[in-house]
Amino acid sequence: MKLPFAYGRDLATADLLAALVVAVLLIPQCLAYAMLAGLPPQIGLYASLLPLLAYAALGSSPVLGIGPVAVLALMIAQALGALPAGVSPGEGALVLAAELGLILALAALLRLDALASLLSVPVLHGFETGATLAIALSQLPVLLGSSAKGFDLPTVMGSLLQGARPWHGPTALLGGLSVALLLAGRRWLGPMSARLAPLLLLLAAMALARWGQLQTQGVALLGALPALALPLGAPPLDAALWAALLPHALLLALMAYVSSLVVAESLGRRRVGLGDARISPAAELRGLAGANLVAAFSGGMPVAGSFSRSVLTHEAGGRTRMTGVYIAGLMALALLLLAEPLAWLPKSVLAATIMVAVLSGLKWQPYVEAWGYARSEALLMFAVTLIVLCWSVAAGLGLGVLGSIALLLKRTARPHVALLGRVPGTEHYRNVERYAVECQSDVMGLRIDESLLFTNARSLADVVQGHLSKFPDVRRVVIMMSPVNSIDFSGLEALRELHANLKRQGVRLDLSEVKGPVLDLLKASDWTRWFDGQLFLSHHQGMMSSEDWVSP
Repeated sequence: MKLPFAYGRDLATADLLAALVVAVLLIPQCLAYAMLAGLPPQIGLYASLLPLLAYAALGSSPVLGIGPVAVLALMIAQALGALPAGVSPGEGALVLAAELGLILALAALLRLDALASLLSVPVLHGFETGATLAIALSQLPVLLGSSAKGFDLPTVMGSLLQGARPWHGPTALLGGLSVALLLAGRRWLGPMSARLAPLLLLLAAMALARWGQLQTQGVALLGALPALALPLGAPPLDAALWAALLPHALLLALMAYVSSLVVAESLGRRRVGLGDARISPAAELRGLAGANLVAAFSGGMPVAGSFSRSVLTHEAGGRTRMTGVYIAGLMALALLLLAEPLAWLPKSVLAATIMVAVLSGLKWQPYVEAWGYARSEALLMFAVTLIVLCWSVAAGLGLGVLGSIALLLKRTARPHVALLGRVPGTEHYRNVERYAVECQSDVMGLRIDESLLFTNARSLADVVQGHLSKFPDVRRVVIMMSPVNSIDFSGLEALRELHANLKRQGVRLDLSEVKGPVLDLLKASDWTRWFDGQLFLSHHQGMMSSEDWVSP
């Protein structure tokens, strides 16, 4: 790992102290998220060791906390729900981690870090809210001691209607008390003490189960764990298994990268002046790819950046990526010490830590704000949330991406072409619908407000003709091209069609303020073969030009 500056005692001390705090939080989280994914709890511990070293070597964020995360755990659980017969969940998780790593590595090789743009803010928030509610719903039966199963609302309700036990008294009492204590800790304790509360609660619950013999009351315990020795080896090389899990891995890769990059960039902006805070999207791809590939060869599960652990690392004073190295060392120590005590951990207490952790980040205000700003995006946000909660996270994420693309196509399908007039006494031109301006009877000024691409090019001639039909005396059209950043081949053909249509009507087409890259593309197409108009450096020059032109 190459550090951006000299690594001395002060930095090492700050990183080590931050690692001590974060490791305390990571222990209950990695156990809980492995259980949420339907995996043996020790897999969560394995995923918090060597993957952290891989990210430290390849990533760019000094505080991004890599490991099991709640949303990915839910996606993993649904992916593993349809495993072929004879394949264990642990083997499926290894294959998912390997595929996730390979997909991200290929994306890094092809420089596809722009993949983050596939998830718009409405889709991302709608997905996270739906996943949060689905996670809480999936843990509610465990919290109450119910025999209901499922990760979505119809499945859980269906199992209850089919006669599943709704609750178990002692389990529900212990789970409810755990939730109350965690919420009280968040309200009444300081920030650092509140973050220690889940670990203290787990220790107290293990002691209570051990000496109170809670299992005799029907309270489900985590049970004896196998020897916590790091299992090194390749994931199963079963082509059918890899093919079956590949669609899930693609969605996992997209979600892991986008969510991790959002966290890394958000915290990077807070760390200006605290060493190297620059975040490289390409490096984040490499870091996540390396972490997941290492997880696949060390008995882990798919990993990503965790918001809660990353914020805690930042607030605890972590300065460099060496914090992750120290956390891995502390987690290795935990592997040696926790095998026997963890057997006494009540599952309902672990479910309580998951529910309180994920529900604490639930936010409804973005729905209200989106409804007031753009209802189509608000409806997409609501739809993604409902699909995740009532169908699956994969369907919600996939349909959310498609919905974002559909809204983009809708917005760009008809280019906005503004009719311009001159602000009196100036050389400035503005939209006639918004400003008091002066217009010329024989020269029309227009402005294309977006790039000319295949999504909108076909409508260009119709839009311009609509303006022209209102002014029969116009003999020249000057189009301001300053907002146009690119013209693809469809846009070039649309421009040629517009030129030809105007020429047949005896109207000349001129262009003003064409950007250099756009002009380079036009020149490369040898557009002077068909373009008879003029280019002007400023729109005012184009409007004031008195050069004669004879209609053919």
